[in-house]
Amino acid sequence: MATDWTIEELEKWDERIRRVAAGFGLEFRDQEFEICDREQMLGYMAYTGMPSHYPHWSYGKRFEKLRTLHHHGVTGIPYEMVINSDPALAYLMRDNTLCQQILTIAHVYGHNDFFANNYHFGHLRPELAVANFKLRAERVRRYVEDLSIGPRKVEALLDHAHALSLNLRRNPGIRKLDREEQEERELERARPSRDPHRAIRTPEEAREPELDRVPLEPEEDLLLFIRDHNPYLGEWERDLLTIVHEQARYFLPQMETKIMNEGWATYWHHRILNALDLPQELHMEFLVHHNQVVTRQPTGINPYHLGYVMWHEIRRQAASEEGRPGRVNTERLARAGGKPLAGEDALFPIREADRDVSFLRRFLHEELMRELDLFEYEGKGQDLVATRIADSEEWVRIRETLLRQVGMGSVPVIRIHDADLGRSGVLLLRHDHDGRDLELDAAQRTLEHLHALWGRPVLLDTVVDDTPTRLSFDREGGFEKEKVEE
Repeated sequence: MATDWTIEELEKWDERIRRVAAGFGLEFRDQEFEICDREQMLGYMAYTGMPSHYPHWSYGKRFEKLRTLHHHGVTGIPYEMVINSDPALAYLMRDNTLCQQILTIAHVYGHNDFFANNYHFGHLRPELAVANFKLRAERVRRYVEDLSIGPRKVEALLDHAHALSLNLRRNPGIRKLDREEQEERELERARPSRDPHRAIRTPEEAREPELDRVPLEPEEDLLLFIRDHNPYLGEWERDLLTIVHEQARYFLPQMETKIMNEGWATYWHHRILNALDLPQELHMEFLVHHNQVVTRQPTGINPYHLGYVMWHEIRRQAASEEGRPGRVNTERLARAGGKPLAGEDALFPIREADRDVSFLRRFLHEELMRELDLFEYEGKGQDLVATRIADSEEWVRIRETLLRQVGMGSVPVIRIHDADLGRSGVLLLRHDHDGRDLELDAAQRTLEHLHALWGRPVLLDTVVDDTPTRLSFDREGGFEKEKVEE
């Protein structure tokens, strides 16, 4: 397909965009671009954007689904995809117009800056990202080609691992205590607390520390725990569990910062292109494409729109002298030992420290929710009915509902509490119930996957219809649900 641009033109625009972005204060890594056609972009979308990825039937299924939906006009193809690596890697669509390429390049530098500076990406090694995905792909292919293992066993284990991959520690930036440190904490908990009134009260008795319990403290990383504590797994099976866990760990920060990240990139592509003094015909096309990016969705949240509006609102309030309650407190945005940050300078420490949950909780205030026309709805028969609107009484509850759905908020928190219940090898897990019951069909499938990897019965304590309930699965009895006496 003929285009209205050349590689040389894109290089010149890239240079101009980099200078403008740096002038605004963005701090980004080196950036590489790859131009691809529609089939290649669909392939990158199916394989999570990585240029190298291990094989699995689910990725082929995803590719066919994306291609079918695109060919029937149900869904479009993004202008770009960006990889959190060093140097950063982005894919540009070959049949984009020159204006779309300019907008996309500016958008990419916003993502690049966010990846490089947001705290929740700090534990990753972006300089090794592409190489690590390539090494994992090679390892999986070796197992597939091994006659003693083969594709069926590999794909079956990956099926189980993929199903449990999001059951992992949600804040990897906080260091996990090792076994020795956990034992020290258990010993401390077993000692009686210091009571200033011990002379007039019966002293608290020390309890026997449970140092032989496994795990000593509740464990969120299900795949790693099974890898380390199931003695019946082969080395190749342990390696596959590690591979799936590492992949989930790499993508976790992107899930947790979707609104912030897309809003940040959209905010800066708008600022950069307005500063480029585009020719009139390019500027008019830019406005059309930008408005398409931030258009509202009738039955959901467009992260580009919500994030873009919020960054603009924070900048506006930080530049304001009104200082009204419930708005941005510029004193809190001051750098250590410095003056309160004003205007655009106030955005950067937020970009460094927050994730979607804290970002929305801190800055999505009542007036902004009304401006955005946010409301809560539910299905009733064939209809969708608004149940709450953002008035003075309901806006906090609507925001809380939104907070429970962003990032990992929709994934139940399930932890392993005992790997040898009753000294029988039974695995006991507990669901951190937050008012939302588990979907029992999904819970059954989860327990089946856990049982396949653990090889022994698994139990899950939860709450169903306000009643403490134990779900179980083993090969002989299948799935069972029983009430638990309090």
